[in-house]
Amino acid sequence: MSNRPVLEEPKTLFFAPISRPAPGSVGKTGAWRTQKPVVNEDKCTGCLICWLYCPEDTIIRLDNGKVTIDYEYCKGCGICAHMCPFDAIDMVSEG
Repeated sequence: MSNRPVLEEPKTLFFAPISRPAPGSVGKTGAWRTQKPVVNEDKCTGCLICWLYCPEDTIIRLDNGKVTIDYEYCKGCGICAHMCPFDAIDMVSEG
């Protein structure tokens, strides 16, 4: 028998970066937004899918578990409304 150490198979570790954009990473919205998301609190379950997909980090979680939108930075892209599995976010015309 050999006195060589037994070599273990290399362990693969997967690390995912933890990052998110700062609120309004490209600046304040201004007057050019044509539609804005409106949250229906009766339908919102607080699942935070909208928060996960918002590219501008404008979804704010409230103390009651529901969400609201920071319109100062929201670009009106509609991703939150599209991703909401409960149809709790409607896109409405600005103005």
